[in-house]
Amino acid sequence: MEHTYVGPGLMIDGEVSGRGDIQVLGLVKGAVNLQNGLFIELGGVVEAEVAANEVEIKGYVKGQINAHDRVEMKPGGKMIGDIRAPRIIIADGATIKGKIDMDVGA
Repeated sequence: MEHTYVGPGLMIDGEVSGRGDIQVLGLVKGAVNLQNGLFIELGGVVEAEVAANEVEIKGYVKGQINAHDRVEMKPGGKMIGDIRAPRIIIADGATIKGKIDMDVGA
């Protein structure tokens, strides 16, 4: 499986798509479309419309998330926007401002 690392101080602005995972410690803006996982680490920022199999948030996300499997918000993770996923885990200390839709099969 391919793994892409967006390090601190690095910014991607545009459309990102692929089959592998992306681990974000920098900034990603625009649109993200992945067949696998998006992992936003502490200090990482994603300002994008996101479609992925799974999304894990330890950093900051502003935008919409559509996950085919799950979204997991870790302690300290922050989300502004709507989440659509069949499974959502929100840890103590994570914050979200937006709507959650788990009725993805309807």
